Amino acid sequence: MRRLRESKLATVAVLAVVVAACGGEGAGQGGSIGASYDLGDKGLSERGGGVTTRLIVGSKDFAEQEILGQITLLALEAAGSEVVDSTGVGSTEAVREALTAEEIDMYWEYTGTGALIHLAQGEPPDDPQALYREVARLDLQRNDIEWLQPAPADNTYVIAAASAVYQRGNNAYDEELAAVTRLSDLGRLIEESPDKATVCVGPEFNERADGLPGLEEHYGFGFPQANVFVLPDSTVYGAVDEGQKCNFGSVFATSGYVPELNLRLLEDDEGFFPAYNPSLTMRAETLESYPELKPLFEDIAERLDTETLRRLSAEVLVDQRPADAVAQEWMEEQGLI
Repeated sequence: MRRLRESKLATVAVLAVVVAACGGEGAGQGGSIGASYDLGDKGLSERGGGVTTRLIVGSKDFAEQEILGQITLLALEAAGSEVVDSTGVGSTEAVREALTAEEIDMYWEYTGTGALIHLAQGEPPDDPQALYREVARLDLQRNDIEWLQPAPADNTYVIAAASAVYQRGNNAYDEELAAVTRLSDLGRLIEESPDKATVCVGPEFNERADGLPGLEEHYGFGFPQANVFVLPDSTVYGAVDEGQKCNFGSVFATSGYVPELNLRLLEDDEGFFPAYNPSLTMRAETLESYPELKPLFEDIAERLDTETLRRLSAEVLVDQRPADAVAQEWMEEQGLI
């Protein structure tokens, strides 16, 4: 099927959605989507016919999100749908607004983000499945947004330190920095050696309730304002590894930069960060009209664990491969296309 590319979001006169599958079972491990689903002409004829079906897929503007968006596009194409590529839209708020404004039809969102940002839940459940159920229930109830069963991957925020950060300067071993292995240890470091308590953070992490403000409130410490450096998310990893600007940084647990740079992740010993399992979200009317989307993407989601997303994102971030090529290779490896 033909794929369209929209470089910018535009108002779409009619947003058509995916059409009916023949049969209710998913593709299954190793089975191709095309062999198990028919989202093309047969469904069109059964549901009105004569109208070209297309689905607009969005994503946020970082590597993992663009990979997930490309996987979604490939799955829909394999099932016989025409698609429009609106991946890389922008920030969390921008993509969510695009979904609710019907400028895109679906994108992958994270359960922790749904709870803390979109639904403003101050104390989300600790259990990942309980968190998903609560987010899915509330977002459907309040906003008519459906959340499909999430992937097991957990793209939680993490505070990282460089593996070699303790041998800087005159190759002196810094016992104070070496002793910081948990987030609660940062409080002691800030109090005793504030000059070493330097942190690089991404723009959203610097402002979000589940970012630096909430982290500081929860753990009862505050980084000196002059020690907080706001950088593009993708550059935080290198800044932490170099250790010139900051000793610590906010990173994503599933980023390919984590293993590539051998970053050390501090333990969230008081459990501030919730689970951030990616789930394909869409308006309720889409899923109500085309329930076949549910088994199609749940089959895909269950294959996406943390190590898989780290590997795929490393291919984009480290190896500089295009997200669409990485997504296609993975779909082929899985026997889905």
